[in-house]
Amino acid sequence: MSARALAFLLASSLLTWPLVAASERSLNPAERSRSDFDRIAFRMAPSLADASSCIQTQASLVPLGSPEDLPLLIFHKAYCELAAASVTRDPAGFRAAAADFDRARDAWPGRAAALAKRKQADEPVPTVLRVLAPVARLNAGTDPAETEKAAADLASALAAPACPVSMVPVGLCQAVLGIGPQWQGWIALRQDDLEASARSFTAATAGAWSAWVSGQQAFRGGRYGQAAASYRIAVSAWEAERGQSPRPLLNRIAPPFDLTSAYTELGGARLLAGDAAGAIQSLDLAVRESPSNARALYLRGRAEEAAGESDAALADYNLASRTAFANARDLASGEAHLYRGILLFRRKQYRGAEDEFSSALNFSIAASMRADAVAWRRLSAVAEGSCDAGLRYLEEALPAASPYFPRQEARSFMSACRGQGEAGRMYVAPTAQP
Repeated sequence: MSARALAFLLASSLLTWPLVAASERSLNPAERSRSDFDRIAFRMAPSLADASSCIQTQASLVPLGSPEDLPLLIFHKAYCELAAASVTRDPAGFRAAAADFDRARDAWPGRAAALAKRKQADEPVPTVLRVLAPVARLNAGTDPAETEKAAADLASALAAPACPVSMVPVGLCQAVLGIGPQWQGWIALRQDDLEASARSFTAATAGAWSAWVSGQQAFRGGRYGQAAASYRIAVSAWEAERGQSPRPLLNRIAPPFDLTSAYTELGGARLLAGDAAGAIQSLDLAVRESPSNARALYLRGRAEEAAGESDAALADYNLASRTAFANARDLASGEAHLYRGILLFRRKQYRGAEDEFSSALNFSIAASMRADAVAWRRLSAVAEGSCDAGLRYLEEALPAASPYFPRQEARSFMSACRGQGEAGRMYVAPTAQP
């Protein structure tokens, strides 16, 4: 949600939920709690000092709360804990907030009983409690099982949303509920379910994320120019959001974006779309964001090759390999061996390259990189002169290789190999074509 839209919702809430005008000294615990909570709820970007003060106030009032007021007091404390954690990014703070959102929900039957005793209308459990608890846990960081549970909790909560005004202003409630589908989309994206992710982000009107998923869908369809255009929309929005100081609270608890990865994927799409100069520009930004991003260095090397900057490409392949080794545990990195193999291949040291690609396959490596390592190893064998079985093995490897593998160049080697009268005889390799 944009900062302007959020400001409108919060301003609208002020008209529908009058604030207590009396001095704090004359307020009962519930009114004092709400007054202190207002300072957080109606500020776009509450400070750590304000949030910490609110936590202390709410903690002192919770023991004094009646069964009717207790869920509200605990909710206010949880919301202030969430605001503080959104500044410090402390996982313990997020977990404390999640636990208190759950406590407020569990205390709701006591409020319902008190209202029934006074013959007042029953109120459903506010959906904000059921949404903010998993959102807080997701911000704290979760393992796959916890993420699955958070996704299920969000789906259950959003199936029948309820925003009783006694708990939270309508505008703020609606803004909070909009965070739920964003996290659902983020989880689906992590699970590689692009269709479900697109549906959730569209429902959440999350423009940057919707553009990002559209870019991924276009990339998988081989529409690299379209992918790059969609990625640029997302990147521009995330750059603008990061430039906000301070960032609004609800933006701080929304799914995190990673500009390093965004620049890297944008650079890769621009490369495959034929825009080598633009790819180098985007990948420069990725490396500037994170110098330890070996993949960005590798893709920049590929873009430099395509731009005819062979020396720069060799330097980046070397740097990518060294960076991947530095990132690895016990220097065991299939990724590093893959990049070093490409460096040796470009130096026409085909036997050494084949050995590096074999080493890459002996270590842990991502599935897409594994397919590329297989294709590069078989290409190295063909380039070295294995024109018998090597041709067949290389042909088998090409379909699984990533779009970044130089298929045209591989086919040039294969064509040259077939042109030799004697299978397996050494030949002059064709000129490399990035």
